[in-house]
Amino acid sequence: MHRNTAIRYLISAGALGLLMSSALAAGPYSFYSVTPCRVVDTRGATGVNGGPALSSGSARNFSIAGGTCGVPATARAATLNVTMVGPTQSGFLKIWPYNTTRPLVSTINGSAGEPAIANGAIVPFAADPSFQISVVYGTCGPSCPGTADVLIDITGYFQ
Repeated sequence: MHRNTAIRYLISAGALGLLMSSALAAGPYSFYSVTPCRVVDTRGATGVNGGPALSSGSARNFSIAGGTCGVPATARAATLNVTMVGPTQSGFLKIWPYNTTRPLVSTINGSAGEPAIANGAIVPFAADPSFQISVVYGTCGPSCPGTADVLIDITGYFQ
């Protein structure tokens, strides 16, 4: 009888421990996944979230939320799958919240001629009603100009 009581106690304590650990890890926002949805493709038609390809050193802004792909206007950050396609020079992509300071670190590093390379990113939204992010393709500088296409798929959001 004491053995059954001990087992019940251990199971209850384990369940309580799981509940406490998930409550402590919840943080200020909850994550919501969405079916991957393409919001940027610079290989296609020109437009706000289309072509042309990114030119090295020139930042572009892309609108990625506020009703797009199921991301509500109340979202605080988006999870993205970012792909750099066909860079003409070895370089990198940096992604950051619109109208904020450009980060020191890159999201993707790629070699010239590489067909495609992808990476995941979480990008918070700044206080911007159009829910934009900024993206730049960087190379060794003005002495080696280049272009690269970028694809961005939303995979989820935090709110």
